Amino acid sequence: MLKKENKNNEDKNFAHAVINWYPGHMAKTKKQILEDLKLIDIVIEVLDARVPISSGNPDVREYSKNKKKIVILNKADLADDNTTKMWVEHYKKLGVPAIKIEANTGKGLSEVISTIKAEGKEIIEKFAQKGRIGRTIKVMILGIPNVGKSTLINSLAKRQVAKVENRPGVTVTKQWIKVDNEIELMDTPGMLWPKLNDEGVAIHLGFINTIGSHAIDNEELAYYLLKYLCENYKVRVEQRYDIKIDDSTLSDEIVYDDAGNALNGIIGVREEIAKKRGAIISGGRIDERKVSDIIINDFQTGKLGKISIEKP
Repeated sequence: MLKKENKNNEDKNFAHAVINWYPGHMAKTKKQILEDLKLIDIVIEVLDARVPISSGNPDVREYSKNKKKIVILNKADLADDNTTKMWVEHYKKLGVPAIKIEANTGKGLSEVISTIKAEGKEIIEKFAQKGRIGRTIKVMILGIPNVGKSTLINSLAKRQVAKVENRPGVTVTKQWIKVDNEIELMDTPGMLWPKLNDEGVAIHLGFINTIGSHAIDNEELAYYLLKYLCENYKVRVEQRYDIKIDDSTLSDEIVYDDAGNALNGIIGVREEIAKKRGAIISGGRIDERKVSDIIINDFQTGKLGKISIEKP
């Protein structure tokens, strides 16, 4: 006998994300950044091209209000190309140069360098008029954890000068890095703002592995990610997992069979993926942890294709 319930209850099965992740070193970092800004000509903010809103630190707007600013949309190879173009135009309208790049491959780096020199030309000319010939453009690189800031710096410097790992909070000290005779970069530790009051922001940062797996449950993340994918990239999900998602799958009414398996709804889609990927435990039950990890990993590594979570 089939049992039904309203789809709204499906979301209620997952606790709301409450994130308070602000390690002590980040408060110290913020204080140091404010002091170091006195030496800086241009502020570069590195964002994740998939979530430019959520990966932007609101404090940076305050930091850079009296400085020239450049926005870097990193990991563009994982983001929807059309959406990324929209973001570039969005920042252009705000008077901020925005460059999409792939720091891992070096694509877009030449544009970063040329933009820094173009934005810094007036500054250097003013110093030259005062007799300070050969003064370099001082650039501060800012970005929250795991947006690829250190990878970008290493790529620009053409050597391993910043430590890179696929986990948040790796960079811990500042350092100056010479790119060429005209540009010097200041690396800074990745930092978040003290409170992630916006639940959607917290979840989006979880999608891209910025706040750390200890801060939010992967099963909850996978549910909300799969929900977004089914609503916006349904064909990608069908192709990746060899399943069929029809209109009833995303209906407001969830149907369960006698064994308690969801036949539709996001939970039902997740169970179909689990069966296809062998995420099954004893008794034929779904291994919720394993299938959640599969979905999140497929998104983070681009196996689901180029996907953007946020649009201008």
